[in-house]
Amino acid sequence: MNLRKFAATWLFLSIFVSAQADVVVEVVRGVDDPTSIAVVPFGWEEEAKPPEDIADIVAFDLARSGRFAPLDPSDMLSYPTTPREVFFRDWRVQGVEYLLIGTLRRGLEGRVELQYRLFDVAQEELMLMERVETTVADLRDFAHHVSDEVYEEITGIPGAFSTRIVYVLAQNVGTPEVRFQLKLADSDGARERTLVDSNEPLLSAEWSPDGRRIVYVSFEGGRPAIYLHDLGTDERVKLTGFRGLNSAPSWSPDGTKLALVLSRDGNPEIYLMDLASRRLERVTRHYAIDTEPSWTPDGNALIFTSNRGGRPQIYKVTLANGLVERMTFVGDYNARARMLPDRKHIVFVHRVKGIFHIALMNLESGRIRVLTETRLDESPSVAPNGDMLIYATLVEGRGILAVVSIDGQVKYRLPSALGDVREPAWSPYLGAAVGP
Repeated sequence: MNLRKFAATWLFLSIFVSAQADVVVEVVRGVDDPTSIAVVPFGWEEEAKPPEDIADIVAFDLARSGRFAPLDPSDMLSYPTTPREVFFRDWRVQGVEYLLIGTLRRGLEGRVELQYRLFDVAQEELMLMERVETTVADLRDFAHHVSDEVYEEITGIPGAFSTRIVYVLAQNVGTPEVRFQLKLADSDGARERTLVDSNEPLLSAEWSPDGRRIVYVSFEGGRPAIYLHDLGTDERVKLTGFRGLNSAPSWSPDGTKLALVLSRDGNPEIYLMDLASRRLERVTRHYAIDTEPSWTPDGNALIFTSNRGGRPQIYKVTLANGLVERMTFVGDYNARARMLPDRKHIVFVHRVKGIFHIALMNLESGRIRVLTETRLDESPSVAPNGDMLIYATLVEGRGILAVVSIDGQVKYRLPSALGDVREPAWSPYLGAAVGP
């Protein structure tokens, strides 16, 4: 089987996360020349199935990146678990470039010892090896960690498989049974759980920089209010509930402040809230609508949407002196901007011939590149490695989440089986901050 030719025709391939997951990953486009890799089923000393299929999780992570074409285990000529069992010639015959093997075994006090090795098949060299002890409950987290390590070792780009996402699931919209749920899940859609369940709209969730809290807007009580939610304790705190607009909260990079939009003084303006004191500081002062603030990575400025030029465009305000600069000039609608970690690009919603897409702009050249091809694309959120972004879109009349690489080459979708999905937010790197 020619893996490269197979992967090049890998359009609209559906891959199911698990029998329990409500989200299905549908790879829409991968790179034209994906890297072939064999992820061999990990060795397990017991007759019963292992607590988690580490190899399956890793292969799925790498496949949904669109940059790898994992070999189907049923096509493997052998199933090595130790270096002495590896015959590189067999893998070269099958066109495999990299080989991942590993073992699981029971440790003391119910723990599990996991070891894996990554080989360069052409060079017959060991590239990566790690041995750890972990709990059964943390095995899935460690599988994503292995994916991150393998991805970075081969591509040079840090992986983001160990991250998580939050999003809003809307059901029965337009009926008396309408429900809105704020969901938390792994980046592959697995281990989903409900954080908030309401019959009023939920929106604008955003992660704290340490990944331990989120802020979001809830309309419970009949009008919008901003809430802070501790993911470890599930404790919720209402931060604002002023008359009028309370919206678009955004964490500062150091986690001490929020930028948010309030109309408490009669017009939607951007404010800063110090989270320790709850003191508010007004940032913008203009008769136009200023909204959707997000921070630059250095914390010195805010990027926001304003119609002060007549139509929605992207602006930047420097916090030290209040200087406002317009950033976008191409197109009659640009909104919801986020700056990439490289500080050289922004992603935003860009209208093209009446259709809303996600676009990338180079801040030095001003060049805009449209990344998406679906309709009504909105709410972009960038992965912590700056390589991918998640957004909400409309496909066949239903709201789903989709992911696109910053270079536009890789695209996949995460449709929900339960309703319309919207308002995604990609977490920072988490470590062990958030449990399932």
